[in-house]
Amino acid sequence: MLERENQLDVSIEFMRRVAHAAAAETLPRFRNQGAVTNKERGSFDPVTEADREAERAIRALINAQYPDHGILGEEHGSENISSRHVWVIDPIDGTRAFISGLPVWGTLVGLTVDGDAVAGMMSQPFTGELFYANASGSHYEGPGGPRKLATRKTTNLAEATLFTTTPALFKGDARLRYDLFEQQVQLARYGTDCYAFAMVAAGSVDIVADPGLKPYDIVALIPIIEKAGGVVTTFEGGPAENGGDILAAATPELHAAAMAALRG
Repeated sequence: MLERENQLDVSIEFMRRVAHAAAAETLPRFRNQGAVTNKERGSFDPVTEADREAERAIRALINAQYPDHGILGEEHGSENISSRHVWVIDPIDGTRAFISGLPVWGTLVGLTVDGDAVAGMMSQPFTGELFYANASGSHYEGPGGPRKLATRKTTNLAEATLFTTTPALFKGDARLRYDLFEQQVQLARYGTDCYAFAMVAAGSVDIVADPGLKPYDIVALIPIIEKAGGVVTTFEGGPAENGGDILAAATPELHAAAMAALRG
């Protein structure tokens, strides 16, 4: 058991190195009007040189530190994902914000062991913030000084702040249910991608409901929120590691209320 627990821990020093390496590729290209490529025919799914180069830098560090581990990245695919230990990377979560000059994007790097998210980081280098979780809990470093993260104790929808990327992502009956759900909360705001999830862990936001996420959009954020006291699942209450329609909430009680509201 001790050997397994040691395998689950990821040092903050390693997370800082990953964040620094990614920032060296993203920050010089932020607000510099670089080339943007559309990855998806018939819609707009942007990718930039910063996305690709940041992921290369992150992969190089992981391969050097953990050569037996697998990697799943948004831009450069998968390698050795049959390993018990798989790192899941989104070099820039919020590329639309990145290309718009808005500092609400982040670099996401998470570790799964046997499919469970056990450690993760979200780095926002423009604001100088690092949110991370490992065996010691959920933590923040940045303006205001380091601190341990804790969610708010909100249990009532009527007192909750809700974020979603955009209600337009909810289709058909799901949109009707979302609109009714939004009417039950105190405050609803849109956008900010991974930053909204980080704010759940930080105690500033109570609920994030985002449909259609990929594993690299959420794996890193799961332990950050859970170790701060929150709950992250699919809308149906299943594990969030494989992505899908994702619901994060500050407390188990609020999560149950939000899940019931989304089900209609």
